[in-house]
Amino acid sequence: MELLRIDVLGQSLRLEGSMAGWQQLFFGGVLVSELAASADDTIARSHKFRLTEARPVVGSEPQTELPQEVEVRLDVQLSWQPFAFSYRILVDGEEYTTGQRTSKDIEQQVPEQVVDQKPKFSLVGLGLLGFKLLKSAKIIKVVLAGASIAAYSWFFSFQFAIALIACLVVHEYGHIRAMRYFNMPTKGIYLIPFFGGLAVTDGKINTRWQDVVISIMGPIFGLGMSLLCLLLFALTDNIFFAGLAVFNALLNLFNLLPILPLDGGHILKSITFSMNSKVGLVLCMLAAALGVWLSYTLGLALLGFLLIVGSLEIFAEWRGRHQSHLLPLDRYGQTFATVWYLITVASFVSIIWFFAGSGDELLSLPLKILQS
Repeated sequence: MELLRIDVLGQSLRLEGSMAGWQQLFFGGVLVSELAASADDTIARSHKFRLTEARPVVGSEPQTELPQEVEVRLDVQLSWQPFAFSYRILVDGEEYTTGQRTSKDIEQQVPEQVVDQKPKFSLVGLGLLGFKLLKSAKIIKVVLAGASIAAYSWFFSFQFAIALIACLVVHEYGHIRAMRYFNMPTKGIYLIPFFGGLAVTDGKINTRWQDVVISIMGPIFGLGMSLLCLLLFALTDNIFFAGLAVFNALLNLFNLLPILPLDGGHILKSITFSMNSKVGLVLCMLAAALGVWLSYTLGLALLGFLLIVGSLEIFAEWRGRHQSHLLPLDRYGQTFATVWYLITVASFVSIIWFFAGSGDELLSLPLKILQS
């Protein structure tokens, strides 16, 4: 993760680091200092390097420049949870500049893109290049949207296809809004037949909090749509709005399952990866076990099974959390994200349960799916 980028003596000074403790310092794009991993992530650490700087020779005619070697030292104090970063730069023992950075600074920064100097030809790379070119063409969005409508209309009905597309667009628009909030460039929404939707961005996240917000805002927008349909059903008694509300709830609930690459997988991964202690992992697993027990008690067999699969996946990836380049959530962020996630899941389950009690066979289908 990029911890610092600042101009020093006319060149870019960039510090990269990870939760494992290793740090790399680049000056003018060249690696000048590297510190190995450390078990203590709160200690002060220093980087030193020497460079040659041209200095004018006073009184010479014509004026000439002679090289002079100077020493640059970067002192840093870093704590991951809660995140706190302060630095001091000295040139030849004299203070050059000092400063501090917060998690907000990390969220708003644009990571430097490292370009490979010797790209190698590969079919995979060629395919990715072709897909990237296709993404930039607006006509592809129209073609994919038309194909999605045609595919869903063929298997179901035109009305159902339009309603499903509306649900997907609202969900993906929630992701787009969150990306824009973090100043990430967006490419728009792509509808892929029988796959769903995809919110595309050229930016990269810097923090686990960004991952949580971007992931959960899709279901949050979806929840807003279901609640609006619920209100319209109450006002008009039109079963179309009831069906749209309950099937949209099922669609978004599926996206919240704790399985990567679904939204729920990203949310729980960010929460779990931010836990530095085994106590945090144990609490997370106990909460998952409680969710499994509650799912089977309520007869939601499918939800309970997928929760088990997701929990095992999260546990497997937790072991490599220190290699992440993303700023972790602090204790408040972990708690808030967990509560936010659970409330959102409970809201969708409540909507599905509410309509299942109406006696209508079609409106009871989402609950039967969860109970299967």
